[in-house]
Amino acid sequence: MHPIEKGYKTVNGIQMYYEVYGSGKPLVLIHGGGSSILFDFKEVISRLENRFQLKLIGIDLQNHGMTEHRNIPETFQQDAHDVVALLAEIKINKASFWGFSNGGNTVMQIAYLYPGIMDKLIVASSFYKRNGMQDGFFESMDEASLDSMPEPLKINFLELNPDFSRLENMFDKDSKRMQSFEDWGDEILTSINSSALFISGDKDIIKPEHTVEMWRLVKRSQLMILPATHGSYMMADFEGNTDEKLIDLTVNEVATFLKD
Repeated sequence: MHPIEKGYKTVNGIQMYYEVYGSGKPLVLIHGGGSSILFDFKEVISRLENRFQLKLIGIDLQNHGMTEHRNIPETFQQDAHDVVALLAEIKINKASFWGFSNGGNTVMQIAYLYPGIMDKLIVASSFYKRNGMQDGFFESMDEASLDSMPEPLKINFLELNPDFSRLENMFDKDSKRMQSFEDWGDEILTSINSSALFISGDKDIIKPEHTVEMWRLVKRSQLMILPATHGSYMMADFEGNTDEKLIDLTVNEVATFLKD
């Protein structure tokens, strides 16, 4: 995998990092909390690059990966503003979006706040109400410490950005965003006019019935619930294992959705 373009753009006061793979219709890839472009989307990019006439644009969000930090609270709305501003810098005025986990929240906010830029929308393992997460999730977030952050995410961050104070900042901002999360109104979803695909695993940290609830709120949407844990249908698990056939299935279904 070799990006055809990569670098930084100044966006809303920070340097944001992005990578571009392949050529064709733009598909923007938005990673989850604590993560980065390739940690979440390496397997997806390797399967979609040069195969489906797609221009894949991965973006590291504020405080994550190789993008600069801000000393302000993280919000999904701010991430949406940042992503759209970066796309304007690289002359993308319409694209499809694939957001994983917290990235799914971000792309839903993009669809809500910037409907004109949205072609198609893929929301993977995400939520819009607190009761959509497995019981006990938010209680565990209230007690979260850097020691509880998965080791592979720490290693990934420090390899991209070897500054421990920034790791602490990212973890603090990510944790506080989840701790203070307030339910979204249904209008965030019912306002989406783009074609949408909702994906989750049957053993995900999101309850399958919550993914069904989201799917029902979006008029032009499809639903795919897979035999999988959080993201294992599109990426390696924290032990580095990949379910190749399952990821193939996911990527092929996404490619079909984007072509229809």
